[in-house]
Amino acid sequence: MKFATEYLWFCTEHQREYINITDEVQEIVRKSGIKEGMVLVSAMHITAGVYVNDAENGLISDIDKWLEELAPFDINYNHHRTGETNGDSHLKSLLIGHEVIVPITSGRLDFGTWQQIYYAEFDGQRKKRVIVKVMGE
Repeated sequence: MKFATEYLWFCTEHQREYINITDEVQEIVRKSGIKEGMVLVSAMHITAGVYVNDAENGLISDIDKWLEELAPFDINYNHHRTGETNGDSHLKSLLIGHEVIVPITSGRLDFGTWQQIYYAEFDGQRKKRVIVKVMGE
């Protein structure tokens, strides 16, 4: 079995952003030379996430609204007693999840219809990274 590891770096303009990283992940898979296997894509920060869904602006807006309803900014989070003010970002990350695994078939990401990989940033405007680990033959 072969392995390849690369990192994607982000410094978003906004506090919350949803970035389609499908093409970048596919390029890492291509460069790895692995034809059959899987790729792990994982946010390496506790206020960010990675998910697979449709690349449709209305849906992305709906996801953002849903997350804000479930984990709204609230100055009274216990976490804020530490001096931080990003308690909602941690909760949003838990809801989205921090990683996905996508199969690789014939050297390509093997998606269902409409599926894309997204990096979700909930406490942005600073440098963060995502690990992309390709495994297979």
